[in-house]
Amino acid sequence: MPTNGASQAHNRELFLTAPAALPRIHLQWFAAEDEGRTEEPSEYKIRKAREEEGRVAKSQELIGALVLLIPGITLLFLAPSMLRTFVEMIHFFLSMATEMDPVRDRRIAGVALLYFIKLCLPIIVVAMISAIFANMAQVGFLFTTKPLTPNFSKILPRFGKYFQRTLFSMEGVFNFFKSIVKMLVIGLTAFLLIKSKINVLTNMQAMNLWKSVSIVGTLAIQMLILASLFLLLLSIPDYMFQRWQYRESLKMSKKEAEEERKMYEGDPYVKARLRRRMRQILTKNMAINVAKADVVITNPTHFAVALEYHMGEGGAPVVTAKGEDEMAFRIRRIALDNGAPIVENKPLARALYMDTEVGDEVPEQYWEAVILVLQKVWSINEERRKHAH
Repeated sequence: MPTNGASQAHNRELFLTAPAALPRIHLQWFAAEDEGRTEEPSEYKIRKAREEEGRVAKSQELIGALVLLIPGITLLFLAPSMLRTFVEMIHFFLSMATEMDPVRDRRIAGVALLYFIKLCLPIIVVAMISAIFANMAQVGFLFTTKPLTPNFSKILPRFGKYFQRTLFSMEGVFNFFKSIVKMLVIGLTAFLLIKSKINVLTNMQAMNLWKSVSIVGTLAIQMLILASLFLLLLSIPDYMFQRWQYRESLKMSKKEAEEERKMYEGDPYVKARLRRRMRQILTKNMAINVAKADVVITNPTHFAVALEYHMGEGGAPVVTAKGEDEMAFRIRRIALDNGAPIVENKPLARALYMDTEVGDEVPEQYWEAVILVLQKVWSINEERRKHAH
């Protein structure tokens, strides 16, 4: 018998050598299907997936549960009349078996169809309405033929991707445990109901046919309704999982998100080139812009910024020209030659020069200071007009 130390050494040896004997499973099999897709889907991508591709987040378990539950409840109320109709049908065909030729008499087919409609149509209609309601409750009204369009790329099966999705993915693991739970629920429901009625079922040989059929039918409907209720509860986590998986499947890579932003907001590089071109044009027209400026704010020697404000049009004053050192001197000279107001405000001139470009509106944090400058200019102009008159 090995000692405790020898036993530990033996166990350690087994631990170290066991992995080599097991089949190797590559961890990449468990990797996310959309590796690298880290950006949340945009509203455009969600709308495109819904309206153009027919892809929505919905739980088939919820649809299946409601299609079982509502027709089951309907069957519970209609069962007596349906049983009477069924007995009537059997009685009719047995009584007419010696009087009508099923080959030549076409009335038999019509009567059989009529009884079939009377028996099945109510349940079929309720089941269809239940399915439509279950779908609309999850995704709203959506009509698209995209899922019905033939996709010839799916003719050749991709076994690797299929097994990866069904066995080695979050979806596969979730569906596996969901199937186990469904089997347990249905099996346990059937077991408990039959166990509760075991005494009645064992004494059915002493009952007439009508009562026996009623007992079995009632038990079957109860089993159907209870199982449907349990499956309806199970559909809640399934619906949450489907919504999560749907969002994950629509996630985009950073490149895709950037391309989409370019498509809808414009290429930032193109917009930057357009802004540079606009500044070049405004700079070339500096003499005209300074001449019609409402005010030129100076440092007084290092910076000069010309502003134009169109009262009544809304918006903030616009920077029409700016310059530093030699360019600032030229702006002041043009303003003096054309009678444009010049106001000295060192911090405001420097701040506007640093924080704005030609063609930009004055930032909000400078509105109060600019308004004070404009009010000063307007008051000076008003005084000049009074003296002129």
